Amino acid sequence: MQIFRLLDTLKTPALYEKGNASMWEDDHISRHLLELHVNQDSDAASRKRVTIEKTVRWIETFLDDSQKTILDLGCGPGLYCELLAEHGHRVTGVDFSKRSIAYARKSALEKDLDIDYIPMDYLDLSFENQFDLVIMIFCDFDVLVPHDRTRVLKNIHRALKPGGLFIFDTLNHKAPDTIKIPVKSWEVSNGGFWKNGPYLALSETSHYQAAQVILQQHVICFEPDHLLVYRFWTHYYQQEILESILNEGGFNVELVCEDLLPDDGSGTHDMVTFYVTRKK
Repeated sequence: MQIFRLLDTLKTPALYEKGNASMWEDDHISRHLLELHVNQDSDAASRKRVTIEKTVRWIETFLDDSQKTILDLGCGPGLYCELLAEHGHRVTGVDFSKRSIAYARKSALEKDLDIDYIPMDYLDLSFENQFDLVIMIFCDFDVLVPHDRTRVLKNIHRALKPGGLFIFDTLNHKAPDTIKIPVKSWEVSNGGFWKNGPYLALSETSHYQAAQVILQQHVICFEPDHLLVYRFWTHYYQQEILESILNEGGFNVELVCEDLLPDDGSGTHDMVTFYVTRKK
């Protein structure tokens, strides 16, 4: 391993600087991510079934009793889509992970659920006046850098019918203290989450306070002399700032909910806020 190259890689990156690798396009990692999504013992990739069920019931309080057309962005293996479809709604799920979409399609077929799953990046959505409701759950909204956030809001606005709802969750201002930034850790493994062979993982969580952004960076070192850098930029939002962003994107905020998630003792439920917005 070239130590000087590693030291250079570990320098604090510029805001929104990209890594050189993507988790969702890696066959090995995407398999582990899917396992985390469906694992009922962990909230690492998706929330547990009881929380998902509570969230869906809460979302449905903003809908009348008629069948609705619903778009789930970042649907993963279809955990929310299936519940909404079981309740009689017409559901479309979009996710960048082909492995997750394949799992979701197989599960829907086995349960005889008519759900339209589309493997694509929601930056490229082209729907127009088609949906009563768009949802984006598990803080997917937070990973959008500003120009992508503007693009996605435009796509959602166009996809919704007049007066349609956009419901999503975000990290709030309590996130940095709850996560206890900065955090550094390392792992040496003969095979695990990152690779099916030997690797060294150097992980660090940093706080870009002025931009209200948290960076989770993972540098994976493996032979012969390879470095993969995964960077995840995650925003947290103060309500007044996010309301301004949403207003500029063509949405009115109708409700803000900060007590939907159950208290599991970790304090993380306090750092997530749900927003109910309506297309102007």
